[in-house]
This record gives sequence, structure tokens and C-alpha cells, in this order.
Amino acid sequence: MSVGEIVESVKQWWYPHVVITGGEPMIFADLKELTVALKRQDRFITIETAGTRFQDLPIDLMSISPKRSNSTPLNDSTWAVRHEQRRHVPQAICALFESYSCQFKFVIDQTEDVDDVLAYLEEFPEIDRRHVWLMPQAIEAKCLVEKMIWLQPLAMKHGFHLSTRLQIQQFGNRRGT
Repeated sequence: MSVGEIVESVKQWWYPHVVITGGEPMIFADLKELTVALKRQDRFITIETAGTRFQDLPIDLMSISPKRSNSTPLNDSTWAVRHEQRRHVPQAICALFESYSCQFKFVIDQTEDVDDVLAYLEEFPEIDRRHVWLMPQAIEAKCLVEKMIWLQPLAMKHGFHLSTRLQIQQFGNRRGT
């Protein structure tokens, strides 16, 4: 789909907020053209990114989900090495933080992952904990609930927000939800 087709498609929606996500949108060559066109429609634009690339864009919120060690693929050693080499780019995080209103979202699989988030935040003391969200890793509703039970007090203890995965709660692990 071309940028023009995307923009025409969005004109049909009455929603004022557009979230650009999926894979890594910051590597999309036409992202600036897309965001400029969406801004002409007076949309509030959020980009969801891993925070490894910077582009100068007319957006309202940068939602950064840094890939932590718990995101390293275990079933493919070639991809795991590549992932480890590219998942943390401090200069990109700093540029994004200095240029945009940001929130940070961390996927949590086990309690030790919260310690990893705390270590990450020590590297970037300018990140206000009120802009940090923790979200449990889960692809089944039962697992999501189990993790929310122990994650909620940890989020509160450290001054973080807690996010559920509504699509998992409502639909399970299905594409298109």
C-alpha cells in the first residue's frame, strides 16, 4: 500500500488518534511523508518503536519499547547474535527522548525483568518513571492474569504504570485483533 493509499484510507475514520506500529516503523523510508500527510488531517500521531533509529517527524508521542535481554530469540543462534548487537542503541534513545514526548513500555516475563528495567533506567536518569509502563508477556488470558497479579505490586513499588494486553484478554493469541 502506498503512502497516498494509506492516507486516503485514514480519511474514512473519525478517530483522531493514529498509531503507527508493526515491525519497526522507524526504518520505513516514507515515514516522514506519511506523518506529514496525517498531520494535515489533524491527527494525533503515536509511533511505536524499539528505539534503535531516529527520524525527524511531525508526531505527538513516541512510544518506545526497548528490547531487553528477555526478547532475544532462543531458537535461532544467528538471529540471536544479530538481535543482541542491534537491540540497544543509546544514542537513538537519547535523540528520541530529546526530540519527542515519550513513553517507555517494557515487556515483563518474570520478576527479574523488573530489575533489568531498573538497570536500564539508571543508564537514562532523565526518563521520568511516570512515563514508564510495564506489560506482562503472555499469549494466553490465564497466563496474563497470573502475571498481572505479581506484576502490579512491583509496578506500584517502583512508580511505574501497568498495562494489560487487552487483545489477549478479549481474543486470545489471534492475528487481526
